[in-house]
Order: sequence, then C-alpha cells, then structure tokens
Amino acid sequence: MSDHQGERESAAEPDGSAKLSGKTSRAGRNLPAAIAVGVALGAAILGSLFTVRYLFLGIIAAAIVVGTVELAAAFRRAAGIRVSLVPVLVGGQAMIWLTWPFGQQGAVTAFVVTVIGCLLWRLPSGADGYLRDVSASVFAAAYLPLFASFAAMLVLPEDGVGRVLSFMIVVVACDTGGYVAGVLRGRHPMAPKISPKKTWEGFAGSLSAGVIGGALSVTLLLDGHVWEGILFGAAVVLSATLGDLMESLLKRDLGIKDMGNTLPGHGGLMDRLDSLLPSAVVSWLLLSAFVPV
Repeated sequence: MSDHQGERESAAEPDGSAKLSGKTSRAGRNLPAAIAVGVALGAAILGSLFTVRYLFLGIIAAAIVVGTVELAAAFRRAAGIRVSLVPVLVGGQAMIWLTWPFGQQGAVTAFVVTVIGCLLWRLPSGADGYLRDVSASVFAAAYLPLFASFAAMLVLPEDGVGRVLSFMIVVVACDTGGYVAGVLRGRHPMAPKISPKKTWEGFAGSLSAGVIGGALSVTLLLDGHVWEGILFGAAVVLSATLGDLMESLLKRDLGIKDMGNTLPGHGGLMDRLDSLLPSAVVSWLLLSAFVPV
C-alpha cells in the first residue's frame, strides 16, 4: 500500500493539498457525515454526564466492545492473527465496570485475570502461532479496555463531570485546531513514512487550541491553576498525536486503510479511539496530581 493511498485523514494531519470531491473535504473526510457523527457522540456523552454520570461508564463499555471487535477482525483479516475475543471482551467489561467500586485496583486485577484467560483460551489450538496470537490478545486487552478504564475513573470523584469535560474539551480542541491549521497552512510533513498527511502546522494548531482548552477547562471547571491547565492541555495533545501516529503505523503494518467502517466520515470506531485511549491515561494521571480527590 503506497503512502498516498493508505491513510485516512485525521484532524491533526491534513496537508491542505487534497482536492474537493463531492462531499469530501480538503482534508480527505466526508465532512458532513463526520460532523453529524461527532455531534451525536458528543450529545450521548453530555447526556450521560448531566443525568446519571455513571452512564458514562456504559458508553465507554459499549465503545470498547465495538473497538475490540473491529481490532480483532482487522488482525484476522489482514494478518491471520487470532485474538482471543471472548476473554478480551469479558475481561474488558470487567476492567471498566470494576473501576466503579474498586478504582485502579479493580481495573488492574481484571487485566491480569484477562491475560491469564487469553493464555488458556488459545491452548486448544496448538503451538502454531501461539505466541503471536496471545501477544495480540494481550495487546488488545491493554490498548482498549485497560486504557479506557482510566477514562472511566475520571468520572468517579465528586467533581468527575468536570474532569471528563476537561478531557473532552482538550481532545475536541486538539482535533479542531489541528484540522483547521492543517487545511489552511499544512505544508511540512511531520512523519511522512507513518502518516503522510500529518503536518507540523496541523500539530501547532492542535497544540495551540489544546493548551487554551486545557487552561480554560482546568481553571473554570476544576478550580486549578492556569499553569496546570496549560501543562494538561499540552500533555493531552502530545499523547493524542502519538496515539494517532501509533495506530497509523499499526494500520500500515497490517496494510489496511481503516480499522472498520462503523462511523460514517470517520472510518471505524477504532479510528476515533486511537487518540482518546492514551489521552485518557494521561488525563487521569495529571488531573489526579493537580486536583486531588
């Protein structure tokens, strides 16, 4: 798969050189569909936060089921790798829901049990490809539900709504800032061998918008200091960018364009989770340090 064929455009990676074609934007997205999906997802998250905030865990749990199935299907289709789907799905739900009563201890314990389950589940299929399949299963369990459990833990404290909103505001600001800056100014590729359309100009737009979003959200929603918000915003932008690059590299290794086609204008759900999952870990770590429970 060549560099110009295998990449779906993400918000932080447009180069401004693509031509308009039908409903496809200069950045390579079906923009109306992408906006509609984004608004619907945002409405679901806000609805859960401002009604019964623990419903947010249900949204995370459902997203992880879809993402896990997409990832397992992509591995099987592109490389013949067999993820131990049952233990990863069951263990993944345990990681997310056990954060409610037990916090990080519940998530880590469920992850360890899931790893054991993956080792045992693959035994009947024999030695051929055992290490490959088990490694992929453990990767899937860590990358999706374990990382997602940190997003679930954001909502647990009394000010959990503010923590989740801070996380989401920075991610949306990063996505939007990168998209606009990349379309208007993107010229210099950031990582041409991994993601040819991601530019330094797009990254600068993501960083600027993310820092502003972090400073405002942490100070206004969590009564934190401005410098904490700036650092929080910068760290989330960096983790989101790295997460996007890592999944681009994974897709290139597999020789696929998208992980799936669940979300119109976005590709698969995994193509949206790529930046959110590592950012959830970073958000939980920094907000736990800056705004103690």
